[in-house]
Amino acid sequence: MLEVQDLRKRFGDKVALDGVGFAVRPGEMFGFVGANGAGKTTTMRIVMGVLDADSGEVRLDGKPLTYDSRRRFGYMPEERGLYQKMKVAEQVEYFGRLHGLGKAAAHDAAGELIERLGLTGRRDDAVETLSLGNQQRVQLAVALVHSPSVLVLDEPFSGLDPIAVDALADVLKDRCSSGVPVVFSSHQLELVEQLCDSVGIISGGRMVAAGPVDELRATEGRTLLKVVVRGASPGWADDLTGEVTTDGDRQVLLIESGDDQEILRSAVNAGEVEHFGRQRPTLAEIFREAVA
Repeated sequence: MLEVQDLRKRFGDKVALDGVGFAVRPGEMFGFVGANGAGKTTTMRIVMGVLDADSGEVRLDGKPLTYDSRRRFGYMPEERGLYQKMKVAEQVEYFGRLHGLGKAAAHDAAGELIERLGLTGRRDDAVETLSLGNQQRVQLAVALVHSPSVLVLDEPFSGLDPIAVDALADVLKDRCSSGVPVVFSSHQLELVEQLCDSVGIISGGRMVAAGPVDELRATEGRTLLKVVVRGASPGWADDLTGEVTTDGDRQVLLIESGDDQEILRSAVNAGEVEHFGRQRPTLAEIFREAVA
């Protein structure tokens, strides 16, 4: 288990982190979300030992992180760190050797990742000739080549097309299934909601919400009743306190409170009821309310 405990960090007069904490269990994918400047990258740099915290600590399986334990981590920084003149396969193998793999093991691991990430046709091309999306794939291969015990990825999906997103997501799911804790930051909240077991929302250096995605959706934000009626006459919901929108020949009512049975009767009298049920807030809606 990776545990981030009460991290605090200042840069001059600016408070970057103010008591940030969360935990990621083995085999769990944790989405770390927040606006630009909220503290995500600072937190990740402290986890990796690039920055020192003013106070607080990061622990792995109950023990403080050391240089040796961090060497087993896979890290993908927000600012990419590739050698532009090196060929793709050579680069991934090189980083594998830096992490202690033998020549044959590094070659095999690089070949597997290059194939899985859709880079087979570019393996002998210099990194500088690749698109930004393909450079992103190479950066991920570099983070994964040594089969890390923990993955810390800063905006790994940035700039990727949908096919590349799917390939990356499949690789991360495989690593999770083998028991690896995965932490990644992203502004793509729908993707975070789709992939992650748990999420942490940071704003102004403070954690404003954290927990399993399903629990947050059940307890945070507004839960609305959604009613979809086909063929209803305009004004059928005027006596109700919700908001009605039109989608073709359908009227869609979203309402926060009221007598469900009364609402249902009004909908049945108005037309053909296609949907009637509670709608939990999306992660994007929870995020907007949490950081407001």
